[in-house]
Amino acid sequence: MSTAAQTPAANGPTPKARPLGLKGLISNPGLYFLTMFRGRFIGRDDMGNQYFERPGKPRARRWVVYAGPQDPSVVPPEWHAWLHHLTDAPLVARARPWQRPHKPNLTGTAQSYRPAGHDYMGGKRAAASADYESWTPDQA
Repeated sequence: MSTAAQTPAANGPTPKARPLGLKGLISNPGLYFLTMFRGRFIGRDDMGNQYFERPGKPRARRWVVYAGPQDPSVVPPEWHAWLHHLTDAPLVARARPWQRPHKPNLTGTAQSYRPAGHDYMGGKRAAASADYESWTPDQA
């Protein structure tokens, strides 16, 4: 869980948004102009993702500008709740002893979980236990 959500209410004055730069303008001009001219910076999470909203309507539009590749699984739970209008303000998280830091979904990456019998792990696994008996129809 993200423990250092940077929000205006939590940390005093409004933090500054990182400019999207020329790369942001070229790669996604719509997002660039929406963010620069209509977006109000709300906060930043531990992974560097920036969160914005366009106020003025009963249900303001909210979006995230990712710090790295566009992967929705890097959005921490408290910011996910804010993006989907489940909360009005992002949670200022105080880590509980049982909480772990948020990790993105690693499926399809080199860091993903691979069990002992997986081809990338050598393709060998421990033999099946002795209580397994295969069924054959002519013995029935």
